[in-house]
Amino acid sequence: MLKFDVVVVGAGGAGMMAALSASKEKDINVAVLSKIFPTRSHTGAAQGGINAAMGYRDDKDSADLHFRDTVKGSDFLADQDAVEFFTRNMPKIISELDYMGVPFSRDENGKVAQRPFGGASSPRTCYSADKTGHVILHALYEQCLKNKVQFLNEWFLLEVVVQDGRFEGLVAMDIRSGEIHPIQTKSVVFASGGFGRVYWSRTTNAINMTGDGTAACFEAGIPLKDPEFVQFHPTGLAHTGVLLSEACRGEGGYLLNKDGERFMARYAPEKMELGPRDLVSRSIETEIKNGRGFGEGMTSYVLMDLRHLGERKIMERLPQVRELALEFEGVDLIKEPVPIRPSAHYMMGGIHVTNHETCSTPIDGIHAAGECCAVSIHGANRLGGNSVADVVLFGKYAGLGARESAKRRTFGNSKKVEEGAERWNEKFKEIRNKTTGISMFDIRNRLAETMWYNVGIFRNEADMEKALKTVDELLEEYKDAYAGDPSEKYNMAFINYVEIGNILKLAKAVTMGALNRKESRGSHSRGDYPERDDNRFLKHTLIYKDNEKYRLEYAPVTITKYKPEVRAY
Repeated sequence: MLKFDVVVVGAGGAGMMAALSASKEKDINVAVLSKIFPTRSHTGAAQGGINAAMGYRDDKDSADLHFRDTVKGSDFLADQDAVEFFTRNMPKIISELDYMGVPFSRDENGKVAQRPFGGASSPRTCYSADKTGHVILHALYEQCLKNKVQFLNEWFLLEVVVQDGRFEGLVAMDIRSGEIHPIQTKSVVFASGGFGRVYWSRTTNAINMTGDGTAACFEAGIPLKDPEFVQFHPTGLAHTGVLLSEACRGEGGYLLNKDGERFMARYAPEKMELGPRDLVSRSIETEIKNGRGFGEGMTSYVLMDLRHLGERKIMERLPQVRELALEFEGVDLIKEPVPIRPSAHYMMGGIHVTNHETCSTPIDGIHAAGECCAVSIHGANRLGGNSVADVVLFGKYAGLGARESAKRRTFGNSKKVEEGAERWNEKFKEIRNKTTGISMFDIRNRLAETMWYNVGIFRNEADMEKALKTVDELLEEYKDAYAGDPSEKYNMAFINYVEIGNILKLAKAVTMGALNRKESRGSHSRGDYPERDDNRFLKHTLIYKDNEKYRLEYAPVTITKYKPEVRAY
């Protein structure tokens, strides 16, 4: 049986930052379990930048202003003690990353360059052209190798073993060999990313963003916090959903309808295209709904125009964006506007974190960081540039928290972990030998369509009731799902099968949370309850899974300095 002091599940920015922090103590044995090669993790897709009040471009900027912008952006659902901890510590994290060798773009004084981003009162987004996440990921990977962190690449998490409320270990599959392993560990950090693939075909998320760590913790008894808050990024490419960075608008890009009008003047006259993401996404969908977009149905779009920036600026600051537009839409944005439409982008909700300084959860020894969890600093809506900041800062503190847990805890019950592995071996055998049943891909595609049309950018009771009924039917059908691959090695059909099971569970939680929140707040926009209702819903949703039953509770929001007010831009 494999044994480690600390295991980190996921090798993105949060996972590698956690592993790096935990491994700084020589006698702590750290492993990172990742279903893909670490530098292919989804943090690499983060283009635009990372927020910190460095004050290099605007010397009046401060951690307090960053705090206020984040709380306002969250539509007052963020826990303010966590936000303050985050904004005060971010400048130190930028300095750490700079010291590690992250090649940030520089201003004329040689300082880390900063650009404006949506919902921010100052240009505080540090960046490396439009490949910020990519360069951070590579720098962290090098540091982890230097610290002798052990990487289990192409390993897939199957289960968190919890017995009578005690964390015992993990069960994971080595995808290459098909072997299923029990893993004993004193503590674990979940940093397994978001689950935008709930909306399968209309998301900016990579194909592997299926919420495996979030679903495993949910199954083990940890509640999901605020799963109804799904951020839709305004500028996904029209035909694929592939992300075009917020840096496009940060650098001065225009949004145009079919009349050639910069329509954001109607919705955010002061901020225009630099309004927060939820507002800009709804504005684009409203234009399309009112017949001012191009095309029809799922292929409708508006245009983003960057031509006025000029070739030099585009090639210097947005080279990858240009490449993506050429590759996926056949459009050279130096010469013509590019078709865009909102796309499911980021999950504000996830694993319930109870202590932001250690990133611990309700089960001792289990910690979480990044998009898979809710600390909660994003509340009902995340500001652009706060996610890469979130993963590196809370990744660091999750690693430190897990290291302390590992020192304090002993290894769990090896028998229980072995029994878990045996159960999964039986399941693997059963699915490999199954030759008929319901197509798992059909289940996945119907789920995506149901979620996009009924629990998407605009929501109402009747549509969400319909979605809940469909998700329940799909969960039932999933019991007879057929994968169609008998092989043991590299059985990606089995991996897909487990992933689809994960997104089904999470989709039900998203829909339940959205249905029960009878108000509009941040990214959660209801036509039947268009106003924010602080009297009834200034609180966090908590959804528990007790075997097959789902249970909903609420928890208070921590408010310190900044009382809720009308959120206007």
